[in-house]
Amino acid sequence: MEKQYKTHFRKVYKSDHLGVADLEDYLEDGKRLVFKIREVKQELGATVAGKKGNFNIAYFEENIKPLVLNATNAAVLKGFSGSSFVEDWKGLLIELFIDSTVKMKGDVVGGVRIVKRQPIIDADLTNEINSCNDVSSLQSIFSKMSNEQKQRYKVLVTERKKELENVKSA
Repeated sequence: MEKQYKTHFRKVYKSDHLGVADLEDYLEDGKRLVFKIREVKQELGATVAGKKGNFNIAYFEENIKPLVLNATNAAVLKGFSGSSFVEDWKGLLIELFIDSTVKMKGDVVGGVRIVKRQPIIDADLTNEINSCNDVSSLQSIFSKMSNEQKQRYKVLVTERKKELENVKSA
């Protein structure tokens, strides 16, 4: 079955920063919303959503748009790092989600939030999943995982399974 692509209404409002529409694209593609912060910069006089101001902006190792850190998300990063200094937030692994209750100017518009629990990624297990060359070896690894690992790695295993099936059918 061919995937139907749709255009989110917010795409027309071009943004240089990560927003709900961007995350919805990732979710529709079945991708994880776990990212590693490359750096956080305080940008003075930056333009965000058409307004000039001073913002804390997180840039990621992955090829995604930067995230403007509101006070809520900045507080989560402070909690993860134990530091109030944005330079100390480098290297933090975070998971994002769409919070449909976020309000702006009294209207519920939804927004990007950081999950208040840091994702735990087992590099050895991730490498093992990525090195699988067939679906049966993926199933074997998955069957040996704890329930917690299965929950954390379900998306990664599913992505790898799709890759392997695409290679096989090509």
